Amino acid sequence: MPQPGPTPNDRTDGAALLALFNEIRDELVSTLQYVLGNADDAQDAAQEAFMKCWRVRHTLPEIQNLRAWVFRVGLNAAKDFQRSAWNRKSRPLPEDELIVPAREESPGQAMDDQETLERLRAAIAGLRPEEKEVFLLRQNGELTYEQIAELRGAPVGTVKTQMRTALQKLRKILHPEPGPEDDS
Repeated sequence: MPQPGPTPNDRTDGAALLALFNEIRDELVSTLQYVLGNADDAQDAAQEAFMKCWRVRHTLPEIQNLRAWVFRVGLNAAKDFQRSAWNRKSRPLPEDELIVPAREESPGQAMDDQETLERLRAAIAGLRPEEKEVFLLRQNGELTYEQIAELRGAPVGTVKTQMRTALQKLRKILHPEPGPEDDS
């Protein structure tokens, strides 16, 4: 039996979904790269997330925060990717593959920004998996603590504690306390 053609709403929902994915693609892939550990797997997970979202695009009018929903689907795709036997051996994350937004700035400022970015990347990579997940969902996915708790099947208080711990660790690395040898 032939399937009915797309309705006007399907075309509108599809266009909205495509526009959103194009807008957040780099940020989504970068987030998934932190979770998965390399750019190729992150690209694959982002593509899988898009396909999952595309299949249910008719439900878009029911979704309150489309960006958060896409990040949630992306994170779930990344978790599925991690669990699959084929992808168990993850390749290390080369430093030069991370997505960095281009800006015009002075060479000195660019070097300072690059150093800060490298410290931040290392700090995020050093977080425990649950802290990293909560931090990335909150910061990049713009999910609320309640949405993260629901997604992770954890109490809201636990999610907030994990976020607070992640932020404390990141602050400590980005803004280290001066040691006794620094007091000259």
